[in-house]
Amino acid sequence: MASSEQQEHAVALLQPKVEEAYTTDGSLDIDGNPALKHRTGGWRACRSILATEFCYCLAYYGIMYNLVTYLTTVLHQSNVAAAKNVSTWQATCFLTPLAGAVVADSYWGRHRTMVVGCCVAVAGMLMASLSALLPQLIESSSTLSMASAQEIVLFLGLYMIAFGLGGLRPCLISFGADQFDAGDPSELISKGSYFNWYIFTMNCGSVISTSGMVWVQDHYGWALGLAIPAMILAVGLSCLVAASRAYRFQTTRGSPLTRVCQVVVAAVCKFNVAPPDDVSLLYELPDDASSMKGAAVVTASDEEAAGAALRNPWRLCVVTQVEELKIFVRMLPLWACITFFYTGTAQVNSTFVEQGMAMDARVGSLRVPPASLLTFQMLTTITLIPLYDRAFVPAVRRLTGREKGISELMRIGGGLAMVVLAMAAAALVETKRVRAWQTAMEKTSIMWQVPQFVLVGVGELLTSIGQLDFFYSQAPPAMKTVCAALALGAIAAGDYLSSIIVTAVSWATATGGRPGWIPDDLNEGHLDRFFWMMAGLGCLNLAAFMSCAMKYKTRKAC
Repeated sequence: MASSEQQEHAVALLQPKVEEAYTTDGSLDIDGNPALKHRTGGWRACRSILATEFCYCLAYYGIMYNLVTYLTTVLHQSNVAAAKNVSTWQATCFLTPLAGAVVADSYWGRHRTMVVGCCVAVAGMLMASLSALLPQLIESSSTLSMASAQEIVLFLGLYMIAFGLGGLRPCLISFGADQFDAGDPSELISKGSYFNWYIFTMNCGSVISTSGMVWVQDHYGWALGLAIPAMILAVGLSCLVAASRAYRFQTTRGSPLTRVCQVVVAAVCKFNVAPPDDVSLLYELPDDASSMKGAAVVTASDEEAAGAALRNPWRLCVVTQVEELKIFVRMLPLWACITFFYTGTAQVNSTFVEQGMAMDARVGSLRVPPASLLTFQMLTTITLIPLYDRAFVPAVRRLTGREKGISELMRIGGGLAMVVLAMAAAALVETKRVRAWQTAMEKTSIMWQVPQFVLVGVGELLTSIGQLDFFYSQAPPAMKTVCAALALGAIAAGDYLSSIIVTAVSWATATGGRPGWIPDDLNEGHLDRFFWMMAGLGCLNLAAFMSCAMKYKTRKAC
């Protein structure tokens, strides 16, 4: 029999291995127990999450890309009405994630929110498919009443999709990152790779949708073309649910919006109260999970209130809440600068296409639709992501010592610079096109636009992925999903800002009978000046971003 000293020595040797078996970030398994590293999380869990992301993108973009065609050809809406309806629906799809993120962080958790949201989205897609089947199911109705019934069913389905995706979109981003333990250096590196492969998967789904799904809708009818996305998303839902036992779950910490409002109200109530010299007098719960420290002053009235009952959270907040708000506020200027990146990329679907329509679309014996050049942007991103993740990051890591090669802010800044270069390239192409028209030369080939699309694709690789990583890693634990939704909100804000800029430019340059910079006939306008203006604004935005980035105090990723 071993002596007691030998037994104690054996226990001491085994203890680190027992501790190492569990995650260090407080994550739990599906049964509510501390998560074991070798059974949960990592790429084994993320594969199913990325599969769900692929199915969601294939389904969503399969409806979105060709929706305007369905509205004009089947429902006989005007071009203006169809464009307005599609734009409104797309904007809603980018705004609902904020509501879904609050629900996930406050009440249901990310996994449950995703499952419920996915079910609602599948039902919405089936409803959209039903709108195309109505004429076959009800043959006795008049054409006018049938079109009205189809519109009601279709838009009910579309907005069910919008609210369903509101629960799915932000949670997929943050829930996938939750599968990697920030306390483990090897898993921290994998977390950076996850964001790269997330965007890679999204672009793969988009490319297939622009070709395969649209082809099915055009050749086999809208009933099948709108039903297939529902079936694909149902497959994604099954992937998400099937791997439930492999996931790591983070506990909810209450409504982040409530916590923020409590800090603001408490700060207003104590506007004239000076902070104490001794930080130990600041209010903090002993069992708070966060290690962040800040300022929360305890006054005499708080002490009196505590004598009879619990302290009023609207009068006295813990240090952690104060720090959460400070972190969130520090990120807002950077978010505003990132928004302009999407103002630039919005030109891909608008002014870039208009420019292409005025060029020679023939490439050999083929005619290239101007809108299809978007494929070059997607293929650039898809091609460069594996090279960035497997070659660039390891090489730069050896030089900088950073797990991710370069910081998230440096990566975002590089993407902002790429958009400036894309606008400059578009301006040069437009100058060449107009000069060819003025001198009665042969039309400029549409393939001259390829470099500007490629530059936007490089920017997508840098900024879109970098901001997802930045907002997740810098977000307070109680606001992970909300900050992921904030990243999605930058896309919607960029689109709105693009619309405002184009409207303002058209109004300012088309006065006094002049055609303006962006007329219907681009040969009479100055689209090149618009692109140079966007490049100039992009330079100012990049300078503002660099200033904010240098002042930003990075917190430890978690």
